[in-house]
Parts: sequence; C-alpha cells; structure tokens
Amino acid sequence: MIASLPWLAFYAAVAAVAAWLFLRGWRRKSRSLGRALLWWGAACCGVGFAVLATVSARMVEIRGAYLLRQELVRFAVLGAGVVFVLAILAALLPVTLDALERRRFASFVGARHIRATKSGFLTVISVLSMAGVAVSSCALCSVTSIMGGFGHDLKRKILGNTAHIVVDVTKTGGFAGHEPLLAELRKVLGPRGAAATAVVGGEAMASSSTNTAGALVRGIDLASIGQVIDLEKNIEVGRFEYLLRPERLVELPSDEIIGRGPSGEPYFKGPPFDFPDELEPELTAALRPSQTVHPGIVLGRELAKSLHVMVGDQLTLLSPMGELGPTGIMPRARKFRVAAVFYSGMYEYDAAHAYVLLDVAQRFFSLEERITNVDIRVPDAEKVGEVRPLVDQAAAGVGRRGQVQLRVRDWKEMNKNLFSALKLERIATFIILSIAIAVASFCIICTLLLMVTEKAKEIAILKALGASDGAVRSVFMLEGVIIGAIGTVFGVCNALALCLGLSWTGVRLDPDVYYIDRLPVNVDPADYAMVTVAALLICTLATLYPAHTASKVRPVDGLRYE
Repeated sequence: MIASLPWLAFYAAVAAVAAWLFLRGWRRKSRSLGRALLWWGAACCGVGFAVLATVSARMVEIRGAYLLRQELVRFAVLGAGVVFVLAILAALLPVTLDALERRRFASFVGARHIRATKSGFLTVISVLSMAGVAVSSCALCSVTSIMGGFGHDLKRKILGNTAHIVVDVTKTGGFAGHEPLLAELRKVLGPRGAAATAVVGGEAMASSSTNTAGALVRGIDLASIGQVIDLEKNIEVGRFEYLLRPERLVELPSDEIIGRGPSGEPYFKGPPFDFPDELEPELTAALRPSQTVHPGIVLGRELAKSLHVMVGDQLTLLSPMGELGPTGIMPRARKFRVAAVFYSGMYEYDAAHAYVLLDVAQRFFSLEERITNVDIRVPDAEKVGEVRPLVDQAAAGVGRRGQVQLRVRDWKEMNKNLFSALKLERIATFIILSIAIAVASFCIICTLLLMVTEKAKEIAILKALGASDGAVRSVFMLEGVIIGAIGTVFGVCNALALCLGLSWTGVRLDPDVYYIDRLPVNVDPADYAMVTVAALLICTLATLYPAHTASKVRPVDGLRYE
C-alpha cells in the first residue's frame, strides 16, 4: 500500500514543496533570520506530515490495535497537514503580490499599499480584516461539508435499504397476478441494469420471552432481493441461508456467533448445557431449548436488542389480520427463529424491520398468492426520472389487464419532505454564516477608511500628477478586494485541508448516541466555489463606499499643510 503509485506521487509532491520552502528560507536568511526559520519550519512540517501520514496508513492496516495511538497519530496528521497548507499559502502570497505589481497602475499601487508600512492600529485592523474573512469562510465551508456529509450518508443508507421505485396499490390486501408485471418490468428494465422483486409487507407485534415490540414484517424473494436492497450485505450476525434451511437453527455449531455485546464483543453459541442427573425429567425438559423447527426471521439490530433475542432464539409474531372466533377476531400468532441480525446504519430501519420468506409472509398475513408491492432498483438513483416513465407504462398496461389500479412512486417522491428539510437547513445555514462574512467585511470598510485618512497626501499627489477619480477608486477597491481575497483563500483552503483530512482520518463518534461510528464529511467542489464567490462578492461590495470617499479627496486638501 505504501509503495503504490498514489503514495509515490504524494511523496514527490510533498518533497517538491518542502524543497521549495527550504530554498526560499535559504534566500531569506541574509535578510531576516526569523523569516528563514519560518520557512524552514514549514518545510519540516511538510516532511513530518508525510511521515505521520505513512504511520497512520500503516496503523489503519493493523485494525483493532493501538486504538488510542491511531487517534493521536490521525489528529497529528490533520494538524500537520493544515499547518503545511497554511505555510504554502503564506509562501505564495508575496509571489502573488509581485505578480500584481507587474500589471497595470491600479494593481501596482493597491499591492504596494497592502505591503507598505502602516501605523500600528491600521496594521492590526488589516490583519483582523483578513482573519475575520478567513475564519468566517472556513466555518461556512466546514459546516457545509459536514452537513453535506450527513445528508449524503443519510441518502446512501436510504437508497441502500429501500427500493428506488415502488409499485403498489392504494387499498389494503395487496394485488394478485404480479408475475406478468415482474416479467414486463424485467423485460423493459433489464437492458438498463435495473432489477425488480416481489415483496409482501405488513405490521405485526413481535413478542419474545422477555419483551414485546412492534415490527414491520416484509416477505422477500431470496433469489432477487439482493439485487434491490443491501440486506444480505448488512447481515451482522447469523447467516442469510438460515431462512431457507431453518432446521439448522435448532442445532447451531458451538463456534457460531449469535450476537454482540455493547462494545462489539461476540457472543458464541457454545457447547450445550449438561443438566445434572438429579434434576427431574419434567424440569430438565422445561429448561432445555425447544427443538421444534420454526421459519427463520431476520431482525434489525435495535429490534433484536429490544426483544432481547439472539440468533437461534424463538419469538412470536402476532398479526392483526386474524380469524373470526367466538369472542371476535382473534389475531394470528406464529413462532419464528432468529436466523440473522442486520445493521443498516439507520435507526428507523434497524428498530422496526423484520424479513421472512415471501411464502411465509403470504400465509401469515392471509394474502394467499397476492403481494403488496414490487420493489425496483435502478443503477443510478439520481437518474430515476429517466426510468420512471417505463415503469408507469408497464404498470398501467398490466393494471388494465388485471383490472387493478397500480400506483408508482420513486424514492424522491417518498422522501420528499425529508430531503426538502435538509436542503432548507443547508440554505439557512449558508445565509446565517454568510452574515458572519458580511460582519467581517465591516473591518475591511474600517481599514480602507483609515487608509484613506492616512494616505490622503499620497492620494493628493496622485491626483496632482493626473490620476483620475476612477483610477483612485480602482486602487482602493482593489486593495479591499486583495484583503478579502487573502482572507477568503486562506479560509477556504484551510477548510478544504481540514475537511479532506477529516474525511480521510475520520472523527470517532459514539454509535449508541449518533448511530454512526465516524463523522461523515462530504467535500463538494461546487459548495466551496459558491462560498468563495459569495465571500469575494461581499468583500467587493464593502469597498464601494471607502473607494468613493478616496476618489473625492481634492489635491488642495491633501497638500494644504505640506
């Protein structure tokens, strides 16, 4: 892994930048030893960043060992990488100002004003202006990336555990004749890489020997369910094939993992308990586990915790669609054995969903040969609108022949409220943090106004030599834009380094509280570009009044007391 091509390119890039920083410090040694030490420290930081990144990658390969040491090394990598990026930007700043000085008159004077020695208070205000814009833009980019990471993680889990398109009926009781619909859908969608499966769904009450909880029971076809949802990939303990062979759940091997503790430690089946001979046969039979074969059921992790059951344990499902008895409708009860426990990463699914075989669910809910819906998965969930018309056409044709009204919904329609709320939250956060950038831009206004007062003599001389009001206005606008651009670039690049580091190293979270083990971070270049444009626009608007004030300075007023 360490000798792979990406790592070699990473080493080469870090070595080239570190060598450039070292040579830059060597040239500065004769002028200022302090600046030389600064560049040499930045070069050493780059070398340390590469070394720590290598150590961190090596520790990731050794999973489960040195957990605390891994976290310390990862945070050290993150800190060294951010400092290294800031050092590169600080080294590029003089080069950028030199390039501006070689351009037209306004950029030459503006860059010179930024570099020129100012009064102590004006210097502090200038630094605070840059720092304010940098901190605000960094916070905006970081919060946007973290919120985008949560939204992206939520979307990934939803699309992994639910169908992209669902065909069902509005009335209860399901519909019959689903084989022609499945055949038509597979014929139309097969060339596009989509898959379809029949599902039976219903609500039931799950009861174990110690607790009771509500469950959404779904009957699935094992041959095709893996092509629609990631249920088989999410199995945490147990085995998916136990659904087909429930008799194996009666006598599980002693090394079978049947559950996990709060810290993730495995619980094994272990050897059978040997009861003493002096116990009465009736008591021994009552204590021994039942050897009766029952259909298998796959539970979510939180549902299994709520029922206090593990793989091989029995539970009872009660269906509200029961039979008519002497006292009214009696709920139908059936025993099952836990075949596996899945972990999808979404609490709502893990706390409520249970899966059984399709024919078992049909008998349990008294549906005979009917199903409740057909689930469809497409290769690209974002392009589900391109496939939706084909599904609508197939469902309408089959529905007319079967005299049933079929309804088609995609994942965007079913989760519209959730994703609309997430989008609105991101927009509100962007607006609120953009106000922070606007507040930071007030420092730019104060800086430029003070600079106009301090440079009144120079402005008067420029106007006496023939500079127009527009030229003076351009100079001070460019100064404000440079100050804002420096803060924006430092803030955005710092946020980019920080978020990329967090997405790579990760920040551990308590899965019992947040239901995710690491902080999700999604770095979207469009978001960073939008923040950069917004920050530069706000800083540019902040320069209008000071630049207008500078353009109104008359040469006679600036030179009156000279």
